[in-house]
Amino acid sequence: MKILLVEDEPKVASFIHRGLTEQTHNVDIATDGVTGLRLALSNSYDLLILDNLLPGLSGLEVCRQVRTQNSSVSILMLTALGETDDKIRGLDAGADDYLVKPFAFQELLARIRALVRRRHEGPATETLLRLADLTLDPARKLVQRAGQPVQLTAREFALLEYLLRNQGRVVSRVDILEQVWETSFDTGSNVIDVYINFLRKKVDKDFTPKLIHTLVGMGYVMREE
Repeated sequence: MKILLVEDEPKVASFIHRGLTEQTHNVDIATDGVTGLRLALSNSYDLLILDNLLPGLSGLEVCRQVRTQNSSVSILMLTALGETDDKIRGLDAGADDYLVKPFAFQELLARIRALVRRRHEGPATETLLRLADLTLDPARKLVQRAGQPVQLTAREFALLEYLLRNQGRVVSRVDILEQVWETSFDTGSNVIDVYINFLRKKVDKDFTPKLIHTLVGMGYVMREE
């Protein structure tokens, strides 16, 4: 696999580069955001590993610009900024996953394997997912409510798709983290609640019936009122 590592800390970059090359990956290194963006846009990579705090251009901005031109490359944000809001900003910028420093190298490898699995699953071929007047097209990545288009981020779309595929069944926060994020956040993280609220504002707020429901102490369920 061809990987671009954008990391300005020499020891961290060397550590990751050595470990990934031992796993037979082909790894290029950039030490600032401007160079990282140039390499990402001028080469074909399977995976980008981006630090956030970079000289020249932040990892978030690199991620945004790459994602506007390349929807297929996997992007893993690797940073010391571990607050929930930082994670949400990274995911909303187009990252597929977010790993906080310090980390175990085996966890990094596990995240990479999960991203590779997702990448090679290929486009969905299912028919529309429906609930009431809400429709979701997995193949074309389109959502409509009452015939009106609903604009979602990639993570919001994945969350809504998971809820629709499990409509009528209560899913816990752990279920959502494992199936939508394929990872876990700190026990006290409210990232799931934040994203559920994002969805409610876009899918439920101006429509009836309400479709996304919270069961206190249990999780969430998608069904008609």
